[in-house]
Amino acid sequence: AVVSTQSTGSLDVSADLTELGRTPMAVVCAGVKSILDIDKTLEYLETQGVTVATFGKTRDFPAFFTAKSGLFSHTSVQSAAEAAEMIYANRRLELGSGIVIAVPIPDEHAADGHEIETAIQTALVEAESAQISGNAVTPFILQRVSELTGGRSLTTNLGLVRNNVKVGSKIAAELTKIRIKDKARIVDQKI
Repeated sequence: AVVSTQSTGSLDVSADLTELGRTPMAVVCAGVKSILDIDKTLEYLETQGVTVATFGKTRDFPAFFTAKSGLFSHTSVQSAAEAAEMIYANRRLELGSGIVIAVPIPDEHAADGHEIETAIQTALVEAESAQISGNAVTPFILQRVSELTGGRSLTTNLGLVRNNVKVGSKIAAELTKIRIKDKARIVDQKI
């Protein structure tokens, strides 16, 4: 992800974003954490040729603990089958870039997500006031968020992981069906 250091104006771009631009893969995630610069992250992904899709009925891009970041994905996919079709088309067209499928926080974790988002914003202000910088910021924020939420942030985070695994597994199963069907079609054409 892209971390914007507001005080210096510098950017720290994670190597995984560059890799997404040159490797045909799919990443299923809960969006981008609000401690990062979501707008710049989406802009960087677009520059790298990475397709960003929201899993669901809208293009609202999730901000990890909240369903809407105020920004939008390129498109949306409404089912695992539709996501698998997009991934398969990307491979068949040999685009050479990846796809991000952003899965909004499940409804059962949404209330905790709003509490966590508030705690994150509080921790960010505290970090800036205490002049915490560099690689000390993330550990500070994670510790403060845990304290401010009474540990509920960990439970919610685990819920996000489980949901992403569930969605990713369904997409993988649908992608397997498409590949099997396509191989059968190719064999039929050769006969």
